[in-house]
Amino acid sequence: MFDQHTPIHAAIDIGSNTLHLVVARCLPDDLEILADEVDLVRIGESVTATGDISSQKQAAAIDTLLQYKAIAQQHQASPILVVATEAIRQAKNSTDFLAAIQQATGLTVHLIDGNVEATLTFAGATYMLAKQATPPNTISVMDLGGGSTELVTATRGQITWRTSLPIGSGWLHDRSLPSNPPTHAEIEATRTFLHDYLQKLSIQHRLEALIVTGGSANSLLHLAHHAFGLDLTAECLTHEDVLRCEGLLHALPAEEITKRYQQPAARALILPAGAAIIRAVMAHLHLNEIHVSPHGIREGALLAYARYGAEWLTHVQADADSGTHRPETSSTSTPTNTTAASQSSDMTTMTFRQFGRHLLRERLHKMLSWREAVLHHEDSEDVHKMRVATRRLRAALDAYAPLCEPTAFRRLYRQVKKLADVLGEARDTDVMLQSLQEQLARANSQEQSGIAWLIQRLHSYRQQQQEGLAAFLHQCDEEILFHLLDECLPKGEHKHGKS
Repeated sequence: MFDQHTPIHAAIDIGSNTLHLVVARCLPDDLEILADEVDLVRIGESVTATGDISSQKQAAAIDTLLQYKAIAQQHQASPILVVATEAIRQAKNSTDFLAAIQQATGLTVHLIDGNVEATLTFAGATYMLAKQATPPNTISVMDLGGGSTELVTATRGQITWRTSLPIGSGWLHDRSLPSNPPTHAEIEATRTFLHDYLQKLSIQHRLEALIVTGGSANSLLHLAHHAFGLDLTAECLTHEDVLRCEGLLHALPAEEITKRYQQPAARALILPAGAAIIRAVMAHLHLNEIHVSPHGIREGALLAYARYGAEWLTHVQADADSGTHRPETSSTSTPTNTTAASQSSDMTTMTFRQFGRHLLRERLHKMLSWREAVLHHEDSEDVHKMRVATRRLRAALDAYAPLCEPTAFRRLYRQVKKLADVLGEARDTDVMLQSLQEQLARANSQEQSGIAWLIQRLHSYRQQQQEGLAAFLHQCDEEILFHLLDECLPKGEHKHGKS
């Protein structure tokens, strides 16, 4: 039970989007929240643009931290725990940034890795469940931040699987959905990227339920409450709720969302990206509903300190290291293929740019794999399959166009578009021929001669198309195409900073 002698501690999370403070009376398994403050500074915005935390973002962060320190001191909270996550991990000048905070505020910031972040977030998001008469046996938590997303699963209170993905709402907004509101092309490219990225995420068992924490999830819940009359006590969002929120966010500019639905302006701007990630994860995990929690990494840090004292972070790090990227270890788990698990881990830790390189090469290879079958022209479906592969490559090129070297991109895109056009003409003729063949089988004797004549003419036209298609495919040099692709997204740092 909480009383006046229960120790009061404070925790601050320096994230890619927000700085967030929680002050609470703390027991090892429970918290009484006394203060909860959040400020959307968007440190990750400058890291995305240049690779560094800008002087403006640094000044804003320090100003907010000074305010939070004063609030904590008003509650006589001690110590004040401070953790920093993805945007700070990625910044080239993170050491200087942390030193500046120490000098200006006297606060020591712990730069934690993704798995420690996931472990703390899980503890914070789920501690309230212990108060239930029959808490769920298996619990899964997703923390959608500005620069990363953490996924954790536990059975009977023991973490069995976790991963940290370098994608977040601010990160995705800056790279893929910069317009206000997002354009149709941006939305389609983002959906393509998320679908393909999440295909690389290997989860060893089906998640029965998912608790989602972070600013985007809570803002979506708030939007559903105010825009669609969702019960104010409701803490769940269905797939339909998320779709309806996305519809609003795609139709209205952020300023209108702020005005109508009480959303902070900076949050409204990046909320379409957060909604896109949530919907993509729900689709990938075959979930129709998520539970939204206002608690997370800060509450996890406070519980860890109440349990372990000054050595709290050492204990959490040990717990995180023991389960890093490991599958379910209980007796009911399915043995995993080590190579596949390793590949999945490698894929999910790629940057947006690195994944783009991989995805484009994969799709170009898939497209070219149909060339010989199309040249032999033994099955009209081969043309269709190559056309689909070409469309998928173009969608990926559209998604990564802002990061590509312009000249190489235009040359490659022209080649792919020309191939798509030639394949499209051939495919349209194949479909017409198939339709006419079906009509011929059903036609009476008077109609058959006319249909047969048209089929013959179309066959001649299709043969001419095949000759043109073959000529184009023969001139498509695979080595040159891959060279152009590599020039589009060369290895190493992007000229505008980290990606």
